[in-house]
Amino acid sequence: MSDNPSPEPIPASPHRRRPRYSGKNPRRFEEKYKEHNPQRYGETVAKVLASGKTPAGSHRSIMVAEILDVLKPQPGEIAADCTLGYGGHARELLPKLQPGGRLIGLDVDPIELPKAEARLRELGFGTDVFVAHRSNFAGLPKILAIEQLSGVDMVLADLGVSSMQLDDPGRGFSVKFEGPLDMRMNPSRGQPVRVLLEKISADELAALLEENADEPHARLLADLLAGKTFPTTTALTNTVHRALLRAATDEERDDSIRRVFQALRIAVNDEFSALDSFLRNLPACLNPGGRVAVLTFHSGEDRRVKKSFEASLRDGLYADIAQDVIRPTPAERHDNPRSSPAKLRWARRAG
Repeated sequence: MSDNPSPEPIPASPHRRRPRYSGKNPRRFEEKYKEHNPQRYGETVAKVLASGKTPAGSHRSIMVAEILDVLKPQPGEIAADCTLGYGGHARELLPKLQPGGRLIGLDVDPIELPKAEARLRELGFGTDVFVAHRSNFAGLPKILAIEQLSGVDMVLADLGVSSMQLDDPGRGFSVKFEGPLDMRMNPSRGQPVRVLLEKISADELAALLEENADEPHARLLADLLAGKTFPTTTALTNTVHRALLRAATDEERDDSIRRVFQALRIAVNDEFSALDSFLRNLPACLNPGGRVAVLTFHSGEDRRVKKSFEASLRDGLYADIAQDVIRPTPAERHDNPRSSPAKLRWARRAG
């Protein structure tokens, strides 16, 4: 008889079912969209694109051909993409700057910036040709100083909210998905929309809705929303919807809901002040003959860009500016409906 005891049997692993897609109405957002996993659901992603929609969690760059035509990137030049976002425009600019050129990317979003940087690194763009900084576009002068640059040859600013932010209910940007009423581009700074609404007066909110979104029902909505608590996006959406049941058609109510979200997002991110600062400092950030392209998505932004460009042209800082806005082609608007409100303006530095 052996002195060694018999080995104990190894307990069988508990059976685990293979994770499956949760169907048409899964409870968790992370499971809701197959297009979040393009490697596994490539056919679904292709269908989403073919239908003229943007796959959830991604972003389709707008007016790429028009921007390249305006900026005219050349080998050896230095570009600044002040709203890096998904990295789509940067991906198109970088090859045209080679050999010898560089692109400096800025984005205030601490969640999306590392993802965009990783995408561009995977495409082979090393630190010798591409660097990323977490900064609002108004911080361009500071970033150029860090990079020891007196100016760049081209600047791109694609304003507004990105598809990645809209498609993440946890960020609170979308009218379609329930999530915390936040809307901050940088969730670690400032106050969320929920807190803003609790503190603001009706008069202040009415002025904000008019200034930031040209909302025709600003007074009515301000009286109902100011000083109230709305913990989720759905709570705010439903309140605006009920408030306008008799005052507007279904389409007009939907437009007002989007305008309310837009106005509040602009407010909590102080977007107009940042844009004014960016435009004021922009000519000094461009080398002589440098070009700038700015994409806007609503009238408040476009008015500021237009007036700033016109004033700098009169002052001799710009040699030429766009006389009219450039709009997406009908084909692009069909293929990517989120491009529909976009307006492109450009300017060229004197020198």
